[in-house]
Amino acid sequence: MEKLTKYFSEFTPVQHKQFELLKDLYTEWNQNINVISRKDIDSLYEKHVLHSLSIAASFNFSAGLEIIDIGTGGGFPGVPLAIFFPEVQFYLVDSIGKKLKVIEAVKEATGLKNIRTKHGRAEEIKDRKFDFAVTRAVAPLKDLISWSRPLLKKNNYEFDGPEGSKVRFRSGLICLKGGDLAQEISDSEARPRMMEISHIFDEPYFHEKFILYVPQ
Repeated sequence: MEKLTKYFSEFTPVQHKQFELLKDLYTEWNQNINVISRKDIDSLYEKHVLHSLSIAASFNFSAGLEIIDIGTGGGFPGVPLAIFFPEVQFYLVDSIGKKLKVIEAVKEATGLKNIRTKHGRAEEIKDRKFDFAVTRAVAPLKDLISWSRPLLKKNNYEFDGPEGSKVRFRSGLICLKGGDLAQEISDSEARPRMMEISHIFDEPYFHEKFILYVPQ
């Protein structure tokens, strides 16, 4: 938990308890369903929770937004973001049903009311539109753009920024990726805005890890 409170100091008591519960919940479930690499479970807060919250540090989602997490796996980045933004609705999608079973158990144990899960692939969803799509390194950027584009609204948003400023974003794809992304970005034919996570969190783990934002 100290990895989180090092960078985020304004959690409510409810949020603090919810984040605190994640370690035991994921450790217990991971013994039966491998949703997190077993060598990473001791680094849950850094490599999974804090990594997910780099999006929260960059996008101050406002109440009422609807966000889809494509290929959520065990619930990252969707679960930490749902705790951080309790008034934002999150729709977590994955093609592996047993992973969603873990998310449902975490949701129940933490009392999260703003998560819905969907078993299937994002490209199969035909009847919903979302304000933003988030995802964590589940496919090449070209594919993520192709899958998310039909699911996104075409709206503009104004979020609260630092020191009373306002930051404007358009509906779009927000993905967490790492390493040399030059070829992947070239193949996507997109021009994403890249944010270095090491500029947000100074842990060595975040060296060469990025948030990519592709407006709709």
